[in-house]
Amino acid sequence: MPTAHNGDVSIHYDSTGEGDETVVFVGDVGFGAWQWAWQHRAVAGPFRAIVFDHRGVGRSDAPPGPYSIGDLADDLDAVLADAGVSRAHLVGAGIGGLVALELTHGSGRVRSLALVGCGLGDVDPLGAFAPPDDPAALKSSTEALLSASFRREQPDVIEQIVAWRGEEDASRKIWEAQAAAVEGFEPPPLYEVTTPALVVHGEADAYWPVEGARTLADGLPRGELLSFEAGRLVGVERSRVVNDRLVGLVESESGSES
Repeated sequence: MPTAHNGDVSIHYDSTGEGDETVVFVGDVGFGAWQWAWQHRAVAGPFRAIVFDHRGVGRSDAPPGPYSIGDLADDLDAVLADAGVSRAHLVGAGIGGLVALELTHGSGRVRSLALVGCGLGDVDPLGAFAPPDDPAALKSSTEALLSASFRREQPDVIEQIVAWRGEEDASRKIWEAQAAAVEGFEPPPLYEVTTPALVVHGEADAYWPVEGARTLADGLPRGELLSFEAGRLVGVERSRVVNDRLVGLVESESGSES
């Protein structure tokens, strides 16, 4: 697994595929790389796909918090530089969406944005936390991230996510350090972010309310809201249509210099 460096902080990432376009997945507060299993397999064939661990997660370094969105955006920029990526399509979940938004505003590296479960306003970034060594708490937390209909129809998926979370999710200390970045974030002027942006959200998301996603999509000059009857893990519940729209966005902006 390659390593990028932002000062003295090492950030681990994984690169798959050799397509002309590169899609970089930017994760949510405290979650491991498991969160991208449904999107990665749709992207890694036609495009190059990069998944990395935020500082504090997985094999990346865990400097003392609190962190800022600027810190995390600099980590992402270091990953792009180390991977030799001059332009990328960013897919960010929750805090990862804010990081992607920050980097897009501050650089010319980004061709398109997909902001999943991301919004502005009052959010609860710590709401999904559960101790990685407590399977019962992880199961309860995971169930709260999914709609009732999905829980009834696909209990096996819940068990798989619980297992992955036990192996990959961060400690409470890191969740708090990353949550501080969300709470201290001042978004850039949205009218200046002219990159095509797809905002994907679950209408039953209890932690990042859909109203914040509407605000975000409305404020972006080229923003579009795609919402579903789903919980926080909308990319899991609605993976087929989300993946289709994501691939379509990347294809439509391939080679774009705007």
